[in-house]
Amino acid sequence: MANPHDPAMLAKAETLVEALPYLRRYEGRTFVVKYGGHAMGNPDLAHDFAEDVVLLRAVGINPVVVHGGGPQIDSMLAKLGVTSQRIDGLRVTDKATADIAEMVLSGAINKQIVSWIAGAGGKAVGISGKDGGLVTATKAQRTTRDPDSQIEKVIDLGFVGDPTTIDTTIIDAICAAGMIPVIAPIAVGEDGETYNVNADTMAGAIAGALGAARLFLLTDVSGVLDKQGQLLTDLTPADIAGLQQDGTISGGMIPKLETCVHAVEAGCEAAVVLDGRVSHAMLLEMFTEKGAGTLIRA
Repeated sequence: MANPHDPAMLAKAETLVEALPYLRRYEGRTFVVKYGGHAMGNPDLAHDFAEDVVLLRAVGINPVVVHGGGPQIDSMLAKLGVTSQRIDGLRVTDKATADIAEMVLSGAINKQIVSWIAGAGGKAVGISGKDGGLVTATKAQRTTRDPDSQIEKVIDLGFVGDPTTIDTTIIDAICAAGMIPVIAPIAVGEDGETYNVNADTMAGAIAGALGAARLFLLTDVSGVLDKQGQLLTDLTPADIAGLQQDGTISGGMIPKLETCVHAVEAGCEAAVVLDGRVSHAMLLEMFTEKGAGTLIRA
């Protein structure tokens, strides 16, 4: 018999009590989780992630997983001898690269995540944005500025798309059946072509369309940091614009926060930038008073 005075046992009970109001608040709501980066490549963190998703489903929350896979695509391109070009950090995706990206994302990675969730006791269904007309995309338009002339020029990224319309019918059906959708960031265009979509961007668009309670972006940093390296826990779109203007946020964090802003403006209640390298980061953020990342809401 367990010792009721054991500090560890008491701590577990207190954790459950602390989580109870949050469990009540989010019962029946949807969480969209973008999964990728370091956490995906670490077996222990992958196991924790699968357990977290299964727990969310078990307590009446509908988790929807959207995953990336850039490093895995790079590895497969190298194995097949396909050269991939990048401009300003963006992958130029020709037809051969697009085919390989779809094979890796919709195939190996997607089904691996499904199997992790099954191993944690859940039921997941792996799909891509092409299934059930979930995501329709248009060819992405990007520009870059010449540092000398300051003239902007258009970058042709090939088969890279931006989501334009979201039909959540297939997600609704999977969640209604008590299962967890696991979505690869591949979409079909109005022109019938297949497009590779940035996983953050797709997750944000889906979160907005679903009116999700939360969008989680699991990253390789602890969240948004100020100039002293301290975590900023609560931000609004206006705050983010100011932080970008004064140089506090830069580089890869800018498109992530733009995704968060677009999601909350489209109907998602709030978005969170979280460190995916921390075990059970989602649970710490949602079910504890202090949270664990940077929360963005209108």
